[in-house]
Amino acid sequence: MQIPQLQMQTTTAKIGISSTKASQSIQQPSAQLDLESPKAQMTIRTTPGRLTIDQSQAWAAMGLKRTTQLIREAANNGMQEVQAGMSRRTSEGNQLMEIEKGGRVIQSIAARNSSGPEQSFNIGFIPPPFSVKVRYQQGSTHIDASPQKVINRTRAQKPIIDHQAGDVSISMRQRESLHIRVVNTEI
Repeated sequence: MQIPQLQMQTTTAKIGISSTKASQSIQQPSAQLDLESPKAQMTIRTTPGRLTIDQSQAWAAMGLKRTTQLIREAANNGMQEVQAGMSRRTSEGNQLMEIEKGGRVIQSIAARNSSGPEQSFNIGFIPPPFSVKVRYQQGSTHIDASPQKVINRTRAQKPIIDHQAGDVSISMRQRESLHIRVVNTEI
């Protein structure tokens, strides 16, 4: 005996997917540089050094003196000689006033006045050591420098972005189906 049967045949649905990839490019342009650096403000003040050399003592030791110095020395020497002569004459006059007391006053005065001072000679250096005076006054330098700020007018550039979106498309490649059939229906 055959029993009737139902036979079912199914087909599943199939989906088709196709996609296009997305693309993106980024470019970064260089910044536009505009920098300016002004020179620093600078002032320099100098006071020059001063060298003074005084040779007057060395020249005087060699007998080469200035006229004013020679006149001054001669006047001083003349004044001292006059005072010494006045003092000597006063002393001699006092001795001669007392001539009656005896003694050899006139002979002693004549002997004193007839001989000059004893001359002496020694080794000497012309000009004498350290007779040239050297004096140096040091100079100075003062520097004032003030830096200037940098002037920055740099501009940044925006990036260039190119984006192409991707695409996904979905389709039905195969539709589902169901077939039912009855078998062994003859009895």
